[in-house]
Amino acid sequence: MKISEIRDLLDAEVLCCEDSLDQEVFTACGSDMMSDVLKYVKDQAVLLTGLCNPQVIRTAEMMDMVCIVFVRDKMPSDIMVSMAEDDDIVVMTTDKRMYEACGTLYANGLIGKAIHV
Repeated sequence: MKISEIRDLLDAEVLCCEDSLDQEVFTACGSDMMSDVLKYVKDQAVLLTGLCNPQVIRTAEMMDMVCIVFVRDKMPSDIMVSMAEDDDIVVMTTDKRMYEACGTLYANGLIGKAIHV
């Protein structure tokens, strides 16, 4: 699935790195706990989260993620967007809740891997 399709499916607003919307992604995860993302998530390209702080950008960068979608109308700060731009990470925001956003992407073919805690 292309990142542009994620934007369209979630009716999301792109905040940075719009030139990377043609990038293909194959997996996603949804979490508000970055410690779980760091510990349990492998090979995920898209992060959906309602947590809105710089740690989200740092986590995505460490895990080689290419896209972050902030759910529930969360709006990252200008500093966060700048950090993401520096790392070429597409940042979007949607009014959808985490459950709906993840379900929509899954129903349209974007898979995730189960996290066993």
